[in-house]
Amino acid sequence: MDSLDPADWSDLRALGHRMIDDMVDHLQTLREGPVWQPMPESLRAELRQPLPRDPSPLGSVYADFRRLVQPYATGNLHPRFMGWVHGGGNPVGMLAELLAAGLNANLGGRDHAPIEVERQVIAWAAEMLGFPSEAGGVLVTGSSMANFIGVLVARTASEGPAVRQTGVSGRGLVGYASAAAHGCLPRAMEMAGLGREALRMIPFDADGRMRVDLLRQRIAQDRAAGLRPFLVVGTAGSVDIGAIDDLAALADVAAHESLWFHVDGAFGATALLAPALRPKLAGIERADSVAFDFHKWAQVPYDAGCVVVRDPTRQIETFGAEAAYLRREQRGLAGGGVWPCDLGPDLSRGFRALKVWMTLSVYGADALGQVVQAGCDLAAALAARVDREPELERLAPVALNIVCFRYRAAAGDLDRLNADIVADLQEAGIAAPSTTLVNGVLAIRAALVNHRTTADDIAIMVDAVLRLGRARAAG
Repeated sequence: MDSLDPADWSDLRALGHRMIDDMVDHLQTLREGPVWQPMPESLRAELRQPLPRDPSPLGSVYADFRRLVQPYATGNLHPRFMGWVHGGGNPVGMLAELLAAGLNANLGGRDHAPIEVERQVIAWAAEMLGFPSEAGGVLVTGSSMANFIGVLVARTASEGPAVRQTGVSGRGLVGYASAAAHGCLPRAMEMAGLGREALRMIPFDADGRMRVDLLRQRIAQDRAAGLRPFLVVGTAGSVDIGAIDDLAALADVAAHESLWFHVDGAFGATALLAPALRPKLAGIERADSVAFDFHKWAQVPYDAGCVVVRDPTRQIETFGAEAAYLRREQRGLAGGGVWPCDLGPDLSRGFRALKVWMTLSVYGADALGQVVQAGCDLAAALAARVDREPELERLAPVALNIVCFRYRAAAGDLDRLNADIVADLQEAGIAAPSTTLVNGVLAIRAALVNHRTTADDIAIMVDAVLRLGRARAAG
């Protein structure tokens, strides 16, 4: 074999056209199928094969995809997928993925147009956040990696670039976040070598917002104990109920205490695109760094996380590479100024910026803001319906687009009952909410993120919860 390219391109072209047609049909007919369905064990077994040594026709492999993979995906494209916080993707982004794969560009560095596209996307993100035009950033897999970068940059800002050589042992660095913060933040502290215990989890109030008074007290206690506070993390859209910390107050604390102010805005930061919601995030523009995902409320296909840093020199001090094989030149392909590998841990990086650039360019930021607002409006309507139903109980305030509630029965284990209702919904393909714990109580958690979701979908889900709850309570 001289090449992996086909001897005759016509067959590949025809099958490629068919693949696009099939996926467009899939998007167009989502409502006709189940939200999710479990994969039969017999089909799982078919996927468990030894490493293939001999070639197979592409048509046969594609047929296996259609039979074994496509019907049993997560389901987050479907308008009644309400679990976790998964974006619904969009057809333009799907096509952008094809174009990106066709170029097969490595965005770790060098001087080429795909990196310019990513720089433009970062500039748009900075504009959305209210950051200065000289802010920097990089696209990553998701907010878990973006928050990890935020922690590392904060560490370098506190200790100086030499910390890359000397490490953090014995420095007594401590950071602060809400007890409602995402689990990726303690993990980021672990991976940074600081340890999970170095992140102080500050209690939150009845609305799910970090207690700023307790934050100040804990900082004072740690300083008195000889420790060195260096980071405070605000949450814009908590994972359980979608709460937004008082970011302006946290910015004041960070400024007064000379701490790096990072915001985990995984999905909530995108609410800045909706004019009526933007005031809820007041103070985010004062952050030193922000992590968020384009693949959630902005509807870009997975994966497309982002971190934006107010002072890009801090990123370069944290990640700048000096290896001889990455030598920069004044001209030629090895030129191009700061490379993305100087702004994060990855050298091999795909062209995920293209689907973000095309999504924003085709639909426009205002339309995406309308999607965000629609999700919040649907959440308010769902909360009102829950409050009207005697058999349902809302378990948390609704700050944005997440509604936590449960079915109430006269007797029995309500946690088990509601967990079974959610599993019944999912396995029947009716809807796919998730579960969480609110004040120790298991909740049905509906996160309204998908741009395809309508009021009818909300009604279908609630009606099914009531029907399934009554059946289980009676049985």
